[in-house]
Amino acid sequence: MSGQANDGKALTATVDGAVYARIPIRTRVVMPGDDLDAFIREYAADEVVGGDTLFVTEKIVAITQGRSYMVSEIEPRKLAFFLAKYVTKTPYGIGLGMPETMEMALRECGTPRILFAAAVAAVTKAFGRKGDFYRIAGDRARAIDGPTKHTIPPYNQAVVLGPERPREVSARLKQLLGGRCDVAVVDINDLGGNILGSTLDKAGERRLAAILRDNPLGQGHESTPLGIIRAA
Repeated sequence: MSGQANDGKALTATVDGAVYARIPIRTRVVMPGDDLDAFIREYAADEVVGGDTLFVTEKIVAITQGRSYMVSEIEPRKLAFFLAKYVTKTPYGIGLGMPETMEMALRECGTPRILFAAAVAAVTKAFGRKGDFYRIAGDRARAIDGPTKHTIPPYNQAVVLGPERPREVSARLKQLLGGRCDVAVVDINDLGGNILGSTLDKAGERRLAAILRDNPLGQGHESTPLGIIRAA
């Protein structure tokens, strides 16, 4: 089931002097209505061993929770069109830089919080400081994925929100796998990443984020939404 690392990325990482294997698991495309537990049993149950950490991309968790929306179904308000114009575009994804993703951020986080985040970011950006918008808007805004040309269909025409209750999902999946490994729901891209929920302690989450910092599995046509971290 192993896939390949993202272009130019190694399948091992060294953190604090220890070497970790980063084993991608290639799967079919997850669709709305799929059962996450059945998906994990199908692709990961025979791959993990004791001491592993299975990491699951937040996108497939959200999709199985019914939190993906076709762009054509979203009707952005005027405020979403206005705010989206001021979002810095990056080569790694659309983020909230289109009215449809901004509209979903307004719904997810609440209009007051998004407006406050935008106002603070406008001021601090003028002084050369970046990242305040997402620091204030929070993980729900940061986790929203918009369509890109590199995204696997049908999600190249969809907006996917962050997952609900990622810590509870991680605990359930660990139990599903017989407690053999830890589980983490992660939001990783080429700009960095976050551990949204896991069965690890805080030190373990920081270590996992460092191991995955360079986005070894990619997030497009690699079709590897699962991976295993194993001490080498």
